[in-house]
Amino acid sequence: MADKTFNLQIISPTRVFFDGDAEMVEMKTTEGEIGVLAGHIPLTVILEPGVLRIKQADGKKEAALHDGFVKITKSKVTILAESCEWPDEIDVNRAEEAKLRAERRLKSGEKSVDMMRAELALKKALTRIDIAGRYK
Repeated sequence: MADKTFNLQIISPTRVFFDGDAEMVEMKTTEGEIGVLAGHIPLTVILEPGVLRIKQADGKKEAALHDGFVKITKSKVTILAESCEWPDEIDVNRAEEAKLRAERRLKSGEKSVDMMRAELALKKALTRIDIAGRYK
C-alpha cells in the first residue's frame, strides 16, 4: 500500500514554521480552497490569506497563513509564506485594530489609498481574528 503521508515544509522569511509528516494539508489559493494528499499531481499555486489546516496521524493543527506560494510534488509540499502563525501567537487586539484601520481606508474613498493593499490587510486581520477565536 502506498504511503499515506508526505513531507510538509512551511518556510517564512523569519523561520521554518513547520517541517514534518502530514496526511493532508488544506489552504486557500487564488483559485479557491485546495486539499493535498500524498501522491498529489505536481502543482505550483499562489496562496491567499486564510486558514491552513494540517492533518497528521495524531490530530489536526490550524494556523493563519498569509500569502505565498506552494509547490506540490508526489511526496513533498513546500509552502513559502509571507508569514504563518499558530493561534496562540496571534495578538487579537492588534488584529482588531488592523481590521478597523483597513475598513476605514476602504470606506474613505480617497484616491491616495491603495485599495488592493487595504483589502489584503483586511483579509489578513480577519484570518487572524478567525483562527484566534477558535482556540480561546
